[in-house]
Formats: sequence, C-alpha cells, structure tokens
Amino acid sequence: MNRIALGLHYDGAAFSGWQSQPHRNTVQDHLEDAIERFAGVRLPTTVAGRTDTGVHALGQVIHLETELERELFSWVRGVNAFLPPSIALQWARKVDESFHARFLAYERMYYYALYVGPHRVPLIHGRAGYLMLPPGQRLDVDAMRTAAACLIGEHDFSAFRAAECQAKSPVKTMYDVTLKADGNWVFLRFRASAFLHHMVRNLMGCLVAVGRGRYPPEWLAQVLAGRDRRLAAPTFMPDGLYLADVKYPEAYQIPAVDPSASLFHGVFRDDEA
Repeated sequence: MNRIALGLHYDGAAFSGWQSQPHRNTVQDHLEDAIERFAGVRLPTTVAGRTDTGVHALGQVIHLETELERELFSWVRGVNAFLPPSIALQWARKVDESFHARFLAYERMYYYALYVGPHRVPLIHGRAGYLMLPPGQRLDVDAMRTAAACLIGEHDFSAFRAAECQAKSPVKTMYDVTLKADGNWVFLRFRASAFLHHMVRNLMGCLVAVGRGRYPPEWLAQVLAGRDRRLAAPTFMPDGLYLADVKYPEAYQIPAVDPSASLFHGVFRDDEA
C-alpha cells in the first residue's frame, strides 16, 4: 500500500468549504471525483485543515492510500486534467505510513487580504475582504498591532471559537500575528499550532473593530481573557482568508509553499527570510 501526500491550491469562492457534503459542491468532493477518474477507484482523502465556505488555500495538504503504482508527476497532471480551473494539485510526494496530513502538522499559517476603500472593487470580489470607509479614512493599523500582541503565546481561544467547533481543546499557541499596510490594502498573517473553527475570521472581526476606533487596543485582551464568544465582534467575511502553509517534521520533506502565485507575493518576504 502506498501513501501519497498531495499539495493543493484552490479558490474557495465557488465551493461550500472543504468537507464533503450531500450536495457535493465542496473542494473535497471535486478532488475525490477527479482522483477517481484518474485512478479508476474511489480513494478517500485526509486533509490538513478543513476550510470554510469561501475560504481559499495556497498550501493545503492531503494524503491518501492506494495500491496503484504511478509516477508522482502523473498524479499531479492526471488529477488536474479532471479538476475545475479553480482547484489544482501543485505537487505529489510518496511518504511512509507514519505520515498523517492532519495529526502530524505542528504549525499552520493563514493570510488575510483586506481592502479598505469608499466603494467596491469588482476585480477582487471573492478574493479579498472589503471594508467600506469614507474617503480619507484609514484603519488604525498601529492600534491593531498593539491589540494583536496579547494573542501571542498559549491561550484559551474560546472567545473566538464557533459554536459548531469540534476541536477537543480551545487551547492553542499563537506564534505570530503580523500586519502590513500598503495603500488601501492591509495584509495579515497568523501563525499558530492550530486554529479553531472560525478563529481567524473572529479575530479579524475584533481587529477591524479596534482599527475603526470602536474599541481601544486593550479591549482584545479582555475579550481573550473572558473566554466568551459573546464578548467578541461579529465573524468577519471569508473572502480574504487563505490557508497559506502547513508545517511538518523535516523528515517527511513536504515541499515548501511558493507564494509567487498569489497576491501575497513579497508582502511578508522580509519576515520569512
């Protein structure tokens, strides 16, 4: 039996999230349909992180098991031939049976792209979050950075957890929250051991509220300590959220994500050098 790890990019705007659903309009359904057409047999997949409706991925990782013998490049080219344009495998790697796409991941990273302006920008619809502010007004990114500092470290993130979250524990370790402002854009990077359901979108709602001056920066620490979802701001839109990378032990040699094919190219380069 062969265990194959696969790297996946997708634009999630048209799909009802990752996880398979009865209506079958999910990334997993489309991927497993394409794999079946390539392999001639249905092969279930295990994913690193289940993304929500409208959320994208630059560095999603899955694994599957198969008795088939195929060249690794054939997995990529063959499966991609049956996928819609908004989903594409990027690489394939044979791994030993100890590899698990979900349970062996020790770090996950998300990006959020937020456009701030007085009107909608159709060309970024579905691919970036949007905040309408009157001409001349900006988010206070410095206040957002100050607020985000309280998130670093190991915490109970219950205040940012969706009611339907299935995680066994709300305690996660946040390694980094970085914000970069560039004209009308604000780019955010979140790195953590793992994330709860809707956690990044709920954090975004709170950070944007601070950036708009609705709350002082220290309010976020109070929300975090309160461990009550009702204390936090509403969940922010999924459009600008990207699963950017998943880290595994070096022994498995999982390929690094190439950010050059996304709108985040170069945004965080100095920090990641």
